[in-house]
Amino acid sequence: MTREPTFVLAGPGEVVVADGVHTAFPRIADARAALASHSAPIIVGAVPFDLSQPAALIRPQTIRFTPDLPSWPLRELPATRITATTPDGAEHRRRVALAVARLADPATALHKVVLARAVTVTADGPLDARTLLHRLAGNDAQATKFLVDLSAAGEGHSGTALIGASPELLVARRGQQVTCRPFAGSAPRLADPDADAKSGAALADSAKNRHEHRLVVDALREALAPLCMDLQIAEQPQLTKTAAVWHLYTPISGRLRQASTTALDLAVALHPTPAVGGSATAAATELITELEGDRGFYAGAVGWCDQRGDGCWVVSIRCAQLSADRRSAVAHSGGGIVAESDPDDELAETTTKFKTILAALGVRND
Repeated sequence: MTREPTFVLAGPGEVVVADGVHTAFPRIADARAALASHSAPIIVGAVPFDLSQPAALIRPQTIRFTPDLPSWPLRELPATRITATTPDGAEHRRRVALAVARLADPATALHKVVLARAVTVTADGPLDARTLLHRLAGNDAQATKFLVDLSAAGEGHSGTALIGASPELLVARRGQQVTCRPFAGSAPRLADPDADAKSGAALADSAKNRHEHRLVVDALREALAPLCMDLQIAEQPQLTKTAAVWHLYTPISGRLRQASTTALDLAVALHPTPAVGGSATAAATELITELEGDRGFYAGAVGWCDQRGDGCWVVSIRCAQLSADRRSAVAHSGGGIVAESDPDDELAETTTKFKTILAALGVRND
């Protein structure tokens, strides 16, 4: 039996596969220093939602860039079932209502907060991560699939892994060129083609979702302006889709002011965007911590950065953390809460967003 790779990032047209650990970097500052000193030719891995917590960044022993996922031996997955939901539906609605009340308070700095819930999936046998990756790829070719060994984060993470299929590019750097593709605002995909098209059109016309999206774009503009010249930001959001969800996104591009600014530097500067945290960031993350506790690596970022500074980082959503024995997984799903949010709609949104990872795990989420 071949071993799981240490890291995989598989987007359309480019797949990065790393094996082994040469050096672990639980501190982001140490990873940045290794790149700056050229003591590490490349860094790969994941950063958590809370950047003060340990990261799972490594210099791998080997790395290769290929056009396609490797043809690993695939295995039949064991039967799976949801064994816990945190919080339950009633509590999530209560949290949304609490957030809406906070948003209505003129004394608060809060304009948006992303609230998430988690499900625990238990399997009758070990879940093969490479098979899950191929299932995610088969279900959604345009998403960026990822697998990250989280052992580098230290205590409590040894042998665990993060796996998912993110629709959202946090940032990519190629030479002086910087690209972002922020997402915010979503609607469910539907089986009937006409109803599905109407769901997407309604999202594009939704004042609530456009408001939520504008907060994200404005925050990225503010964060990128000191770092980039010639910022190009589309005036109106565009519509895109995954297998389960319609999304609004805005293409953003620019040129670096300083060649020394790396892809990892950019990812740290942009994270967490209001797409996964909220606006204003400090007020939103404070409420998230109050209601949810530590999110771990959900809504963090996964990617790579080489010693030239080039790299690619995606937002770690539509994902699950696999236990060390691979017999369970914890998946998260969240939604942006603004003043116009409805608790029932927000609960339904998290259910829709769970479909990507639960379908790969073989769990029905009707």
